Amino acid sequence: MTEIQTKVEITFEDFKAEVLNDYRIASISRECSLLGRREVLTGKAKFGIFGDGKEVPQLAMAKAFKNGDFRSGYYRDQTFMMAIGAMTIEQFFAGLYGHTDIQFDPMSAGRQMGGHFATHSLDENGNWNDLTKQKNSSADISPTAGQMPRLLGLAQASKIYRNVAEIQQTKFSEKGNEVAWGTIGNASTSEGLFFETINAAGVLQVPMVMSVWDDEYGISVHARHQTTKENISEILKGFQRDEKTKGYEIMTVMGWDYATLVSAYEKASTLAREEHVPVLIHVRELTQPQGHSTSGSHERYKNAERLAWEADFDCIRQMRLWMIENELATSEELDAIETQAKKDVLEGKKVAWNAFVAPMKAEQKELVSLLETVAHQSEQKIFIDKLAQELASIKEPIRKDILTTARKVLRMLWNDEAASTPLAAWILNYIEKIQPKFSSHLFSESQENVLTSEEVLPTYEASSEEVDARLVLRDNFDALFSKYPETLIFGEDSGTIGDVNQGLEGMQEKYGAMRVADVGIREATILGQGIGMAMRGLRPIAEIQYLDYLLYAIQIMSDDLATLQYRTSGRQKAPLIIRTRGHRLEGVWHSGSPMGMIINAIRGIHVLVPRNMTKAAGFYNTLLEKDEPALVIECLNGYRLKEKMPTNLGAFKTPIGVVETLREGTDITLVSYGSTLRLVEQAATELEHVGIHAEIIDVQSLLPFDIRHDIVKSLAKTNRLLVIDEDVPGGASAYILQEIVEVQKGYHYLDSAPQTLTSKAHRPAYGTDGDYFSKPSVDDIFEKVYAIMHEANPKKFRTLY
Repeated sequence: MTEIQTKVEITFEDFKAEVLNDYRIASISRECSLLGRREVLTGKAKFGIFGDGKEVPQLAMAKAFKNGDFRSGYYRDQTFMMAIGAMTIEQFFAGLYGHTDIQFDPMSAGRQMGGHFATHSLDENGNWNDLTKQKNSSADISPTAGQMPRLLGLAQASKIYRNVAEIQQTKFSEKGNEVAWGTIGNASTSEGLFFETINAAGVLQVPMVMSVWDDEYGISVHARHQTTKENISEILKGFQRDEKTKGYEIMTVMGWDYATLVSAYEKASTLAREEHVPVLIHVRELTQPQGHSTSGSHERYKNAERLAWEADFDCIRQMRLWMIENELATSEELDAIETQAKKDVLEGKKVAWNAFVAPMKAEQKELVSLLETVAHQSEQKIFIDKLAQELASIKEPIRKDILTTARKVLRMLWNDEAASTPLAAWILNYIEKIQPKFSSHLFSESQENVLTSEEVLPTYEASSEEVDARLVLRDNFDALFSKYPETLIFGEDSGTIGDVNQGLEGMQEKYGAMRVADVGIREATILGQGIGMAMRGLRPIAEIQYLDYLLYAIQIMSDDLATLQYRTSGRQKAPLIIRTRGHRLEGVWHSGSPMGMIINAIRGIHVLVPRNMTKAAGFYNTLLEKDEPALVIECLNGYRLKEKMPTNLGAFKTPIGVVETLREGTDITLVSYGSTLRLVEQAATELEHVGIHAEIIDVQSLLPFDIRHDIVKSLAKTNRLLVIDEDVPGGASAYILQEIVEVQKGYHYLDSAPQTLTSKAHRPAYGTDGDYFSKPSVDDIFEKVYAIMHEANPKKFRTLY
């Protein structure tokens, strides 16, 4: 067993000082909640959701939380963040106001509403901090139970670091001794993600401590409508471990019982840390003194008896009574702590508010001065002066007030170039300066972002064989696993049989079941495993067996992974690779290509659509050198096709965001990707026979899309465009068309209307005929191109029908 440092015995006086400090933190947190609500109701903040009523168990959790540990919680954990030293009073209010400076609101730089917490895993340049030297919190998301899948991966990382000796990472783990701590409200345990994660953690036996804060309500809905037997620990009893079988250690403790809570959390920490046993702590009889949030009052749905009980069993009140009873403090001493807490919070609030409004007041002053100057030069002076005065009269302006005023004045000056020029310049400069505060870091802005990668072509020898394409993938994965010990892959059937298409054949035997692993049928937590492990410095590849099954995980991809860099303003990352296969095979759920849904749901994740396995392997090679998440969709019907085996396995790189021209032509540009390209190439050959010379471009990457604008260069030559894909009408083809026609301004070069050819609106039907009548065929492509050419030159290309 790995050695764990034991806690040093402390004197009674030290214990007393520690308890008094805990009471101080609880009092400060409570006062933040109370004053925070008032800030919302008076209009200074937009929305408030607070952790009042949950202070005492969070103090106990913080005591057991050590450097290197990770939290994956939800929006009630402000006391915990204060207790581990990760949030000050000023930062609490900066988050409530939405301060866009990361130095003031380190949780999200104003991008998330208050109550969504995070620590910084990265420095300002996107490089890893030493996570073993700090207490860590993964960035919260609002969707209930959305924190659960990520929690699984954060815990599993410790198991990997403890058991895979080849990994020599020093910034991420001390021999796998770190615990992942989860928190959730009792009502949210009704979500499927909770049960999926609980089951998976029990199977994997990872060091996870899961706390359920139970106040008997989910907003206004009582537990009797949420949970069988109204008791989550009761219905999870089957997960309790025993002498014969592994499972959970399940504990139940009252949320107002400080001493028992501290003991329970210390026990849970030791058990999870030393033995890698998952623990569930059901913290009952908690309260919610101000109701769910600032959007309503709990007096509407709680009766007088319940409200009286909550007042009596408020956890801070009970802690106070316990301290007095055990002679740890007098009533007067505790009164003094509470009074000082009120003063500290009030002062911290004022400091945070002044810091929040100061830059906007300076911007307001600057614009008012400019408008006064502009007004003197304009016939619209009376109206401009009025707008300037209205802006100047706003005591606490926001940036919308400032920019809206400037743009209104600019519209007044639409026919006055002399007066409008300096104002237009100011507006453009202002937007350039301010917009990044709200829009930066959707993708990585570090030196390791994918756009810094250069293409490296696969090399071949004269004797290079034509092999099943799956073997190119397999041998490339072999090279990668050897090159990067921190790389691992897991999914349904990925281990023992080497995935359903044998792209991982023999890899588990060579690299072990920790690095090439089978998992259960649970796509959301497969994604969560990958997110959590990537957040702790590993390089996971999460395999979703088929593209159609990605829908089980799309919420986690969209809400958690895709937003991670953005919602932390570049201070956390999870460079997870998601491997799947799709497009064409058989039937409704093995032939899907819902790319429009995917690319619009997961902005923040690169979406790569290689046409063959060599291109796919090149994408994996590129991604493992970089620090961003990506979805790689292999062609489901391409594994048995023949491709040459490269000699530089693990080293050749497919560029991301760069298209490839597969065939030169002069009459029309055909744009497609993935499996459909083989059909496009066949159709182009047949079109050649009737005198139509088509240029074929492989998109390769949907996100990002054609960063060099090579497609518009093709349009300048051909003057016609057809986009072909297997998604539904208005899906990915509409996105591609918008990129080419609008973003690249391809309309300048078109002599014919740009068109799309897609699958039918329904899911693909089963069988060869089902494929033919559901998705674009060679015949469809030929006839669509021919019709475009007929319209352009009816004399040369007579109508077919």
